[in-house]
Amino acid sequence: MDHMFSSRIKSVQPSFIREILKAAENPDVISFAGGLPDKNLFPVKALTQASVRLMEHDGRDILQYGQSEGEYALRSYISEYYRSRQQLNVPVENILITSGSQQGLDLLGKVLIDQNDRIVIESPGYLGAIQALSLYQPEFLPVDIEDNGLDLDGFERSLSTDPKLLYCVPNFQNPTGYSYSEDNKKSIVDLVKDRNMFIVEDDPYGEICFSGENASSFFNWLPDQSILLGTFSKTISPGLRVGWIVAPDEVMKKLIIAKQASDLHTSRLTQGLILEYLLNNDLQAHLDQLSRIYGERCRIMGDLLDQHLGDEIERSHPRGGMFMWVKFAEPIDTMALFDAASSRGVVFVPGQSFYTDSKSSNCMRLNFSCSNQDQLAIGIERLCRAYLESRQADVPGHSKASA
Repeated sequence: MDHMFSSRIKSVQPSFIREILKAAENPDVISFAGGLPDKNLFPVKALTQASVRLMEHDGRDILQYGQSEGEYALRSYISEYYRSRQQLNVPVENILITSGSQQGLDLLGKVLIDQNDRIVIESPGYLGAIQALSLYQPEFLPVDIEDNGLDLDGFERSLSTDPKLLYCVPNFQNPTGYSYSEDNKKSIVDLVKDRNMFIVEDDPYGEICFSGENASSFFNWLPDQSILLGTFSKTISPGLRVGWIVAPDEVMKKLIIAKQASDLHTSRLTQGLILEYLLNNDLQAHLDQLSRIYGERCRIMGDLLDQHLGDEIERSHPRGGMFMWVKFAEPIDTMALFDAASSRGVVFVPGQSFYTDSKSSNCMRLNFSCSNQDQLAIGIERLCRAYLESRQADVPGHSKASA
């Protein structure tokens, strides 16, 4: 049967995170694994009211086929949002509505990537992008990400191979929670400008900010070389599957063709529901609530890790988003630690899942958005017990440095 499958699909591994989520469905398991928003914070009442208004006023039209580009009114809202929030001039015609930003990654792969094209990607980087782009068989050029952005020396070295694009998550990055400083962004702009390449800026977490102000976009400096990915999945609901791409004119023309070939258009019903909600509710109040609650959970998780493990770890200190990155001071097999932890009723994502160069990792990604205070306390205690017991026993989950 294997000979019936394309070489593209045979080279792509299933998402480890999606497999973990199956195990996490057990109500006795505390999950720090998936990048899920807290379902208890979904605006269910407001969305219910929006759905009633939508069907009463536009039901027959919204159930019909629509434009591949997406609903004009929703694209207008996104355009105005960019203008008011980030002072970006993004014409409506340069916005394409997608079925989640994950589809945006797939469409970009279809339009921009040929086999063996070179793509610069953060290391560690977003697993969903690695999986989506791997279908098009590029050569990944991993560049280390630090707490203030890309390693500029590593990025400059990667440019000697003439990559086609840089894919990055500059705000509260997945998996580390790091953010690019303004100086780091400006240095990247200086290296990229006048080159024949794009910066693909994925920003699913930028509005979930615990401290500080809205960060600048690469679009501010390089509008003709910037492609933006956005989504309502982390702020309103992932189940509605509504995201978007902002791209220059010539790229947009090709993206629309790819979108037509893929699924004709994103669901008009979910687009209409999102728009009805946005026009009749205080989005900023909702974002403030998410930021306050997730920020508190981030603080609690960090304090618990510091209390239980102290000098055993280094960790990120996110100012937004959903993730914390933990690096152990001593060599450790976090895949084995995952097995030990899951047997105790807590799961996380081992760090090696986020690398494209098969790098073994003594790191792990922890998600804090879906766990309340009690779950955080119990889950971190279970995780730390699994680590400390495996270290003391020097059995799977921990290994001494051999040299």
